Amino acid sequence: MVRATAVHTLVAGQKPRRALAVVGDRIAALSEDPHGLDGWITEGATVIDEPGAAVLPAFDDTHTHLIFAGHGAHDVPVHQARAIGEFLDLIRQRAATTPEGQWIRTTSNWQELNLAERRMPTAAELDQASDRHPILVKRGAHNAVANTLALRLAGITEDTPTPPGGEIGRDEQGRLNGRLIDNAMGLVEHLLPAPDLRTRVAGLRQASRDYAATGIGTVRDAMVPLADLAVLRAAQQQGALHTRVRALVSTIGMTDPAQIEDLLDGMEDWRCTADPLLRVWGVKFMLDGGLEAGATEQPYCDHPDFYGTLLWEPDALVRSVEAVVRRGWKVGTHAYGDRGVRKLLDAYQQVLDRNPGLPGGMLVMEHGGLADAEQRARAVALGIPVTVQQPLLHDTAEVEDGFWGPERVNNLFPAREWIDQGALVTGGSDFPVGAYGAMRSVWGMVTRQTVTGIRGPQHAITRDEALALHTTNAARLLGESHLRGTLTPGRLADLTIWPIDPTTCDTDQLRDLNPTWTLLGGQTVHAPGK
Repeated sequence: MVRATAVHTLVAGQKPRRALAVVGDRIAALSEDPHGLDGWITEGATVIDEPGAAVLPAFDDTHTHLIFAGHGAHDVPVHQARAIGEFLDLIRQRAATTPEGQWIRTTSNWQELNLAERRMPTAAELDQASDRHPILVKRGAHNAVANTLALRLAGITEDTPTPPGGEIGRDEQGRLNGRLIDNAMGLVEHLLPAPDLRTRVAGLRQASRDYAATGIGTVRDAMVPLADLAVLRAAQQQGALHTRVRALVSTIGMTDPAQIEDLLDGMEDWRCTADPLLRVWGVKFMLDGGLEAGATEQPYCDHPDFYGTLLWEPDALVRSVEAVVRRGWKVGTHAYGDRGVRKLLDAYQQVLDRNPGLPGGMLVMEHGGLADAEQRARAVALGIPVTVQQPLLHDTAEVEDGFWGPERVNNLFPAREWIDQGALVTGGSDFPVGAYGAMRSVWGMVTRQTVTGIRGPQHAITRDEALALHTTNAARLLGESHLRGTLTPGRLADLTIWPIDPTTCDTDQLRDLNPTWTLLGGQTVHAPGK
């Protein structure tokens, strides 16, 4: 039983309620009277009586990386550093307690412009932290820096050819500087030993608990290696998942339809699973790069001859996406720059033309960062939903200014226009590139605030619209509107309880607002003191 000042059901036109009853994992009843459901209270029942509080559905983060967050629970926490010296000291401390020759890896949720030197460390600097341990520094999902020993173990020399869809960094003299971008990361990453299952489950326990503490009840993890599905299953079986997980199986590093067929064969065991906590949603493709390599129509500001990177040949992408949908799985494809968006829509158009009658929502655009009006209209006409990530823009605006220039950065993630043009659009964080948090994302969408101030205020949306992107719209995207997204009898009791009302409080209060309680299927996954 929950009593509060306002229970926001998010049913259109419905006034807030004051009480909500839960039986088992479902919402059983609501009342406008805070004591109107007291008759439902039985011996042993839990009553949460929070005068002044507000209740909302638990939020979805529809594009994030829980797997990365789980890894980061045990990695060197370089996101705490404010200068390269501190960065290296943290790695040096880990090296002092790590047997010689063992790999050292860092957390990836940091930005180089937050360091005093405003740049990434080099291989030579990482060697100062340790030249007896191979070191891999991650930053987001698209960038890494390796020390000299790691490069040597990977067989990377100055003569190593650049892999398709990747970049091996070099300094002004053409010498390796340790930088690895997109597909080049795989040259090193495949060498890292997998942590044992106990460690992986412990990381997911901590990470999912942290998500829940910000009000997130469901994560759509947009890059899960096939082998990590077994890790997620073990976490679920051990009660270590504090959020629901909808997994997109990663195709990163793949460029051929035959590889996709092999991947799909490996997913067959997950086809008929109906666990409400853990499900495979579909397959994730990467069409273009990220901050440094998103495919654009106009050249980069810092490299006038560079237009970003496309990771798939058009025909191979079409045949690969088609293989996925013909097996009944959904597809989410990363398309960040405007050229990437155009190429993705071309591919999706061909898939739809060649597969008439394909159910709606089978093909999703992830990011659509620079989608212009014509591209947005085309996506809507094709029935392509899009996921946007305001926290990514917030944290990386200054970095992206250097690549794309202020005008293009101002126009990233035009949520206002997506909504006005009739798209099904949902919200996420893209952690570790952006910070996760239910109200942090809402605040960003409403204000368009970033680390460099307000960017593109014309793209801001209302508070109610921002809430919908993480609740009702998210449930539609996942095909779970009959289960989640609103607080109505018969739906899962996934709800959040907030100390102040997020629908009416001052906008500035939203940024760091977290719930006091998060419930998942009626079970407490976050509570005061827990």
